Amino acid sequence: MTIAPVSALSAFDTETFEALLAGTHEPAWAAASRRRAFDRFQGLGLPSRRSENWMRTDIRAFRPGAWGLRPAPESLDPPAGLLSAAIEAGDGAVECFPEESCQFGSEGRFCGRFASLDGHVIRTELDPEVVSQGVRFGPAAEVLAELTSELEPWWFSVIDGGCDWFAALHAAFHRASAVLYVPPGVRLGDPLHVMAAISSGGVDTSHLLVVVGAGAEATLLTETAGGGPTGSAGGFHCGGTEIVVGRGGFLRLVNLQNWNTGVWHFARQKAVVQEQGRLQWTLGALGSRLSQVAQDVALVGRGAEAQVNGVMFTEGRQHLVYNTLQHHEAPGCRSDLLYKGALQDRSRLVWRGMIKVDKAAQKTDGYQRNDNLMLSKESRADSIPGLEIEADDVRCTHGATSGRVDAEQIFYAQARGLTADEAARLVVAGFFQQVFDRITIPAVREALARAVCSRIRRIA
Repeated sequence: MTIAPVSALSAFDTETFEALLAGTHEPAWAAASRRRAFDRFQGLGLPSRRSENWMRTDIRAFRPGAWGLRPAPESLDPPAGLLSAAIEAGDGAVECFPEESCQFGSEGRFCGRFASLDGHVIRTELDPEVVSQGVRFGPAAEVLAELTSELEPWWFSVIDGGCDWFAALHAAFHRASAVLYVPPGVRLGDPLHVMAAISSGGVDTSHLLVVVGAGAEATLLTETAGGGPTGSAGGFHCGGTEIVVGRGGFLRLVNLQNWNTGVWHFARQKAVVQEQGRLQWTLGALGSRLSQVAQDVALVGRGAEAQVNGVMFTEGRQHLVYNTLQHHEAPGCRSDLLYKGALQDRSRLVWRGMIKVDKAAQKTDGYQRNDNLMLSKESRADSIPGLEIEADDVRCTHGATSGRVDAEQIFYAQARGLTADEAARLVVAGFFQQVFDRITIPAVREALARAVCSRIRRIA
């Protein structure tokens, strides 16, 4: 297999943008959206800590000039058994990502797969039977060109591609982006899988658009891997996710953020749920050096429902910030958010949640809760729930807890023959069980439990 050198990086400048635009083969309307974002990007600086969403995120160590788009290797055809093509690192070593490095990708049957490495598509598959039903899943440029009328209203209109420097960079320089379109009335029995990987020092700017038509149903599992450990070249992810659930549709979506601990992770994710639509969105936040994520759900049609589940686990000096919004725009909608986090070493978790109810959204039922378990004296958790209600006939509740492990629980388990590490895993698994019980996909539930438990050490 031919390996391309990767030492040459293209900065996020005009020359790189024009070259990227010329090689994307996107429809004219998508290219115009990209150009608007680039124009906006040129006038922005890094976010200020005076902003409410950024005031608890310290990015002083982030160096924008250190990152750029990595060229494609001469061959993007992965050998058998590998998720991705091999890429030669700066020291001459070859990096590959085997299937077993994925939490979800090596298990069960998938009707479609999409994978990328360092912003280059290296795998795209979709069962012919699913294709015959009108489902489209693959590289964004191809699917957007084929389904312009269905997708143009949603492409970079669900999230704001110019709200800050990172969002504008993503909207202008996204690569290896994917689109899933499920036509009205089509119900997929098997899930689909998306994998985004980066090698040490790599950059991922991928975008994901999911459109589930009226009365349709689908399950999509997404995950990330790679980027190098703390102290290495690390990695940089600047991504976005847009989700549209049509009238009476149902989407199960799982996002597992499992970067190595040297990766800077910035993302905007938003779902729009229309009348009688349902969304079950499960998020796992386990990796990265620093994460700054906005996760929004907008209930725009009468009777729409959203359940949001979050599992977060941090170690070392990881710093993860997640800002969530449950926006009730229509009457009779229901949202239910449960985030649980466990922290060890000197790591920090920040969750800032808001339930916003518009004046027209009468009969709203909104709930949010965040619980945190500190496994060391040096870890820190910040929980900031909030309500903004303009309607007068609603039921909205929120709550947050933070605390340390009860020493008596550890003693009780050790008195029955468990080691200190085994006792810690038992206690933490029990803490997360409430979230795991809400996950309706057994393989996902088991994979998340394994991923969390593999990180737990003796409680300090």
